[in-house]
Amino acid sequence: MMLCNEPAPPPRPVVIAPLGAAAESKALGIARVLRRDGIAVEQDYRGNMKRRMQRANKVNARAVIILGDDELTKGVAQLKDLDSGTQREVPLDGLAAALKV
Repeated sequence: MMLCNEPAPPPRPVVIAPLGAAAESKALGIARVLRRDGIAVEQDYRGNMKRRMQRANKVNARAVIILGDDELTKGVAQLKDLDSGTQREVPLDGLAAALKV
């Protein structure tokens, strides 16, 4: 039960995990757009994908945006829902809408 004077819990973030220099550059712009839309974003550039996913779990992220060279070429990102474990391809310009669902 939440008391009236207790602050609301902070929103669960989304983690962006870019793979490669081009993806890192694009990730900065994506993070800026998502933050502007009110979505909490963490960025993780270090380690292999397993370590990045572990870090996402540690910060209690609700989703991970995976962005690599293949995704950049197609204009999409892989969006992994950490609650359900599902992963799907989402157009880069549709990330904010997909995350607000």
